[in-house]
Amino acid sequence: MPRVFVTGSADGLGRLAAQTLLAHGHDVVLHVRNGDRLDAVRDLVQRGAAVVVGDLSDSEQTRGIARDVNALGRMDAVIHNAGVYTGTQVMPVNIIAPYLLTALIDPPQRLVYLSSGSHYSGRPSLASVDWSGRQAGSYSDSKLFVTTLAAAIARLWPDVFSNAVDPGWVPTRMGGPGAPDDLRLGHLTQEWLATSDDPGPCKTRLTAATTDKRESAPLRANPHDGKEGVIGSSPIEGFAKSLLIRSLC
Repeated sequence: MPRVFVTGSADGLGRLAAQTLLAHGHDVVLHVRNGDRLDAVRDLVQRGAAVVVGDLSDSEQTRGIARDVNALGRMDAVIHNAGVYTGTQVMPVNIIAPYLLTALIDPPQRLVYLSSGSHYSGRPSLASVDWSGRQAGSYSDSKLFVTTLAAAIARLWPDVFSNAVDPGWVPTRMGGPGAPDDLRLGHLTQEWLATSDDPGPCKTRLTAATTDKRESAPLRANPHDGKEGVIGSSPIEGFAKSLLIRSLC
């Protein structure tokens, strides 16, 4: 069975994804921010999950997470679920941590990045972005960046299936109790992309997926075939290249 690493799995969508994957017999590696959060996943650990600890807003701790994950053996899939909505941790957690983990964890067969419909209002510019986390970051910008990262990985790593998922506005701690979308559906698509043998997650290397996996649609049928698509347009490709070339390490 596939082995799946899920960041931010102490609560919300990450925990729901982890417990469902465990229920389906998959090997799961959990992630919590610090030792105080271990109690939140103790029941999942008792069911067989492994767990790594580290604060994704701290680049050194993020590197430590990558080392700990690699020490457990190669993952079949990584779900980059962790995220914050406001404050100084937005950029470090939402884009720098996925970037570093993608670069440092032994490449899995599948990568799933949680994006958001907010990425449509993100600004495709790296000018004036505070990568250090000393200033509050833009959530919309961070989700555009992580969606672009998924697109760039799909192009640069042809043997890896890279997907960006919009889980919807669901009532998690970040989404708030008034969020209108169904929490029960918010985690299903990332599980499907990480483990399914259905044609959807296997035939394409970049997919824009909503909370309902049946609505998934490839942004580009094959990012290596030279055809132009939404993500394949030259402005975004140029931005992706500049994002990956810029040193965050």
